[in-house]
Order: sequence, then structure tokens, then C-alpha cells
Amino acid sequence: MWPARLSQKQEQGRKGEESAQAYLQRHGLVLIEANFRCKLGEIDLVMREGETLVFIEVRQRADRSRGGAAASITPAKIRRILRAAQVYLQRFQRLPPCRIDVVAIDGGQLEWIRNAIESY
Repeated sequence: MWPARLSQKQEQGRKGEESAQAYLQRHGLVLIEANFRCKLGEIDLVMREGETLVFIEVRQRADRSRGGAAASITPAKIRRILRAAQVYLQRFQRLPPCRIDVVAIDGGQLEWIRNAIESY
């Protein structure tokens, strides 16, 4: 999952994803897979809430000085998330209900944005 030696930025990202995962599990979501990667993109967390499959992008920033973590999701990043979700969904014969959420962490403050990418 993670290389043996992580850069400081990678370590912060790993901790952010672990915090997001723990938070979401406390709120009833069940982890299916972490760090799903394919040629077209990646998804930080794949979880389930009831019957709904939830793809989660975790973004972390030290503060909101440049708009914050949620604002750092570019149109190109959204396209990569959508493509990766489409690849992931090829596993299913019958598509489950699904959505894409964002967990934005700004200076340690976590915000869960449900259905953040609605074009899906």
C-alpha cells in the first residue's frame, strides 16, 4: 500500500487518509478498499454506507490561505476520480447506487462533504 520510506508530504497524506477513514467509520461507513489505483486515476477510500458505494477523495492543507483543501480539487482531478470510479464499477454486474464524497482537512479541522462531485 505505502512504500517503506515515505516523504514528509506522503506521511502527512497517509495520516490524513487514516483520520478521514476513522472519522467516516465512526459515522457508520464501512471500508471496502483504500488507495484504489488504476491507469486512469486513483480513489483514496472506497466505502459503503448502507447499500450505497461511496468513493472518497481526501484533501489536506495546513490552512485555508489558498482556499483550503476542498478548493484544491481541480477539474483535472475530478476527471481522474470519475474515471477511476468508472473502472472500479466494472467489477459489478449490477451497478450499486454510488456517490463521490470529499473529506477536506484544513489545519486539522475535518469537513465531510457528501455528494461533493454531483456530475457523477
